[in-house]
Amino acid sequence: MRVVVLCGGASPERDVSLASGWSVTRALLELGHEVVPVDPAAEAPVLAGPLRPGDAVDGVAVGKEPPPPSDQHGADRRMHAALTGGPVLELLRGADLVFVALHGGWGEDGQAQALLEAAGVRFTGAGSAACAAAWHKGRAQAALAAGGVPVAERALWRPGAGEVPHGVQRLVAAGPVVVKPVADGSSVSVHRVDSLDRLARVAAEVRPGDVELMVEPFLPGREFTVAVVGGRALPVVEIELTTPLFDYAAKYQPGAVREVCPALVPDGFASRLRELALRAHRTLGFGGDAYSRTDFRCDAGGEPVCLEVNALPGLTSSSLLPLAAAGSGWSYTELIRRIAGLATG
Repeated sequence: MRVVVLCGGASPERDVSLASGWSVTRALLELGHEVVPVDPAAEAPVLAGPLRPGDAVDGVAVGKEPPPPSDQHGADRRMHAALTGGPVLELLRGADLVFVALHGGWGEDGQAQALLEAAGVRFTGAGSAACAAAWHKGRAQAALAAGGVPVAERALWRPGAGEVPHGVQRLVAAGPVVVKPVADGSSVSVHRVDSLDRLARVAAEVRPGDVELMVEPFLPGREFTVAVVGGRALPVVEIELTTPLFDYAAKYQPGAVREVCPALVPDGFASRLRELALRAHRTLGFGGDAYSRTDFRCDAGGEPVCLEVNALPGLTSSSLLPLAAAGSGWSYTELIRRIAGLATG
């Protein structure tokens, strides 16, 4: 096939997305496809190609911190222009498949998918509605709770819109709590907070545009994640932390955490996590042609609580979805073949 890989983008997860995109490109070449990697937020969006099987592809390293925000308006404008007209749209329409490796805003919030749907382009992963449903953590958790998936108590707050709401104050008083943007990924700007003074400092440091924060109790138990590919839940991965939170630096620096797959847990507990991940996947509208990754953390009693559902989990060499795939006996290339196959039938 002729495949366009969309990666990079305009979000704080740009570096992760570029690393995913080049890893996907390498796998697609191994599968015999012609590939054009495209970063629709870049001044020169076509990164290489068309690449053909046998061509060399270099990887991209992910830094300890997300890239600093710069020219966000310009990047958003370039994204929209590239996906709605001109040579990039021609590339997309001329491809047999678009492999979406955009993480964060534009990719996981459904904006790119909505534009691809409008253009009649076939692409990998969930559609725009499911992505949007998962992206806003507050609304997603409300839907998950209604669907029978255990979630934590939470409160939302817009810094600068008046005093701290009573619900947030109560959670902090009972603390500690976790504070994070209600719409973001890769654990960007996630903080553990144990006082209102610390909460105020966190609110003052959030990235421009992070206008709404979610506050929820800090869960002291073990952390797990379960990927779903199509209608199949993959083996449970346990994330053994050396820090209180699985933040951006821990996720993308080799050796920062220990990730165990399959997790060393009783079979019944693993089955329960996999069933909950499937329920979360379906509750938010992910179909049999999509994939997702659901994150869990246990409370003090060892009960699993759903933290979030990721619509486009990372596909870097150190990402959790490829690790879960390896636990199923799939190589990285086989995982990419299966994801592409979900979209092409």
